[in-house]
Amino acid sequence: MSFSSDVKEELSRQQTAARHCQIAEIAAIISLCGRIQISELDRYRLKIHTENVAVARKYFTLLKKTFNIRVDVSIRQGMGSHQNHSYAVGVSRHEDAVRVLKATKLMTAGGEIRENLSLTQNVVIQQSCCRRAFIRGAFLAAGSISDPEKFYHFEIACVAEAKAEQLKELILSFGLDARIVQRKKYFVVYIKEGSQIVDILNVMEAPLALMELENIRIVKEMRGSVNRQVNCETANINKTVSAAVKQIQDITFIRDKVGFGGLPENLREIAGLRLERPEATLKELGEALDPPVGKSGVNHRLRKLGDIAEKLRDGSPESGT
Repeated sequence: MSFSSDVKEELSRQQTAARHCQIAEIAAIISLCGRIQISELDRYRLKIHTENVAVARKYFTLLKKTFNIRVDVSIRQGMGSHQNHSYAVGVSRHEDAVRVLKATKLMTAGGEIRENLSLTQNVVIQQSCCRRAFIRGAFLAAGSISDPEKFYHFEIACVAEAKAEQLKELILSFGLDARIVQRKKYFVVYIKEGSQIVDILNVMEAPLALMELENIRIVKEMRGSVNRQVNCETANINKTVSAAVKQIQDITFIRDKVGFGGLPENLREIAGLRLERPEATLKELGEALDPPVGKSGVNHRLRKLGDIAEKLRDGSPESGT
């Protein structure tokens, strides 16, 4: 199973005891993947379609537990190359469908169908616990999470821009940075920051998935830190090696061009030592001198030798000052 499927499986088994939260979760599922059917005689039916058995099971359980009504389930095998099962969960009895629609505020008291999910007006999502339940139901109905081993991405697809805006506002109410992008016929509410996806899992009450994602994030951050440190050390080593090669080239040029006889004693000493120990660091060269010299002192002497080599290459008289 994918990480996204694991999250949905966990959420499908998360059962809230409060009826108002159950209604909020049902409202989200109907709103995002449900269909309201009205016959010629104004008889209502409710049906949701999903390819995820966990979503079908959760919706069935919620309806039975919350309203104590008869719920129909049908399964259809995919055709051709599309072999996934499709699950349809429905409420066929008119009176039961109306009860559900009115309880979820998807139908007014006068029988008008509407999906006003406004934070300020809809009593279904007034409480924080109900907003959590609604987001959980929305994710079960139309959401997905990428494999965190690859990259971080959380999204819920909505067929209408108004629904996406309302869902974004719900997520923003928990201090999370949700955004909307249009993708073909869908308006997708998404979160890309890893730490914020951890937070949205906490909002939806998926502790197992949250811990798994946190563990993956810790390992990835440690791996990134180690890689940065290795890259930094490699760059320093390359810089040190390049400097040592240049120093040896300069000293060898001075030796072959004019010899070391005209050099001051301190420069002759460091020149000979560098040729003897081409792999040594500045600190090691300084400790090998008698008396020992610090890194800055060694670096100063080697720079002087470099200046002398450049003057010789330019045809100027060498200088030992």
